[in-house]
Amino acid sequence: MSEIGTPGAHPRDRLKRALRLRDATYLVVSGVIGSGIFFTPGAIAELLPHPGIILAAWLVGGLLSLAGALANAELGAMFPHAGGDYVYLREAYHPVAGFLVGWLSFFVIYAGTIATLAAGFAAGLANFLPFGKGGQVGVAIAVTLAVSVVNYVGVRWGAFANNTTAFAKLAALALFVLFGLLVGTGDFGGLVSPSPAPEIPLSAFGLALSPVLFSYLGWNSSIYVASEIRDPGRNVPRSLFLGVGICTLVYLAVNVVYLYAIPVADLRGEANAGEAAARALFGGLGGTLAALFVLVSILGTLNATVLVGPRIAYAMALDGLFFRGVDRAHARFGTPAVSIVLQAAIATGILIGLETFERALDYTVFAILIATMADVAALYTLRRRQPGRPRPYRAWGYPWLPAFYFVANGAIAVALMRDRPLDCLAGLAIAAAGLPFYAVFARRNTPGTDTAGAPPQP
Repeated sequence: MSEIGTPGAHPRDRLKRALRLRDATYLVVSGVIGSGIFFTPGAIAELLPHPGIILAAWLVGGLLSLAGALANAELGAMFPHAGGDYVYLREAYHPVAGFLVGWLSFFVIYAGTIATLAAGFAAGLANFLPFGKGGQVGVAIAVTLAVSVVNYVGVRWGAFANNTTAFAKLAALALFVLFGLLVGTGDFGGLVSPSPAPEIPLSAFGLALSPVLFSYLGWNSSIYVASEIRDPGRNVPRSLFLGVGICTLVYLAVNVVYLYAIPVADLRGEANAGEAAARALFGGLGGTLAALFVLVSILGTLNATVLVGPRIAYAMALDGLFFRGVDRAHARFGTPAVSIVLQAAIATGILIGLETFERALDYTVFAILIATMADVAALYTLRRRQPGRPRPYRAWGYPWLPAFYFVANGAIAVALMRDRPLDCLAGLAIAAAGLPFYAVFARRNTPGTDTAGAPPQP
């Protein structure tokens, strides 16, 4: 097993390469399949009231994620470090570019997602156990801390929990699809609209892709833990392709069952399509089982998010571009312990003030669109600036497929900016709020030198 000191690793990285291909692939699966597949189909049906176009949107979302994975596979194999896109933007452009993306990702996207998932888990559990709103906050904080402890005591423990929940998700969804189509009381006519497909503006299709892409978020989870993956030149790309492929097939199959169970007209605006479809197919017991499964699915995604997020702050701290001490790895457990504790504290603070935070999460998709578009741009820049750097994997379809990803996501970002400008600007404003901190960190410790912790060229 490759340990610390592996060629190409950050010289001060003390995390161990303990993750196998299966672990990395399940990390992608858990990062993607969470609550989105249950809660977004109703909103998508509102914008796309036709079964064929709904399925096309989910397929386009999977293809877009795959196109992004092709670019990230080359970058992740080139830079098998913790931190993901923070590292790529730092190398391609300037440390400030990587810092701003890392700042937004750690403090808002990951910590905020952890808080939202924990709150969703507590709210779902409240349907079965009698505790009020205050009790829900307490449960959300407790589950956040419990999952953080699991990941604190070792990446293998976190990976084991992740693999278990990911397998449970896939098995349960496979049974839902199989039994839903074989014994459920649905109608295959729901998959074929009796009237021709309506004329849907491209802007509406672009807006519908926002919740679709939200449901695919996490497709790049394994790049953030590349410094802990064995044989990253091979296994980082494979984990991305396998994970995205599995999730795309699952999403298409589950949406087929939704449309089989519920006519599009009834699906429109449905808050929880999974529970509604299960009740329509199997009765009240099916709805109860679906609600329990949603809890398991959310818990798995929460664990994957807690595992990934600390690696961003850890990577920034290795370069001297974060608060002191966050670059410490636990001497016994080999985990980014300080970063895990910091992330748990931020998520707990968000949970305490969650009533004012929930709407702010609407800009998550826009922020991640911008970050992943920057990744693709970095691929082109690094091909030009560092043509001789070893590339264990070269992006298939370059330059056309990465360009497709960039242009398509840019169009979606424009549609979001036009329809929800305040939410999108809020995400950009929080990223910009990191600039004063960058100035302090950069003045304290100039990046790009060995003492600042910049990774050496191989």
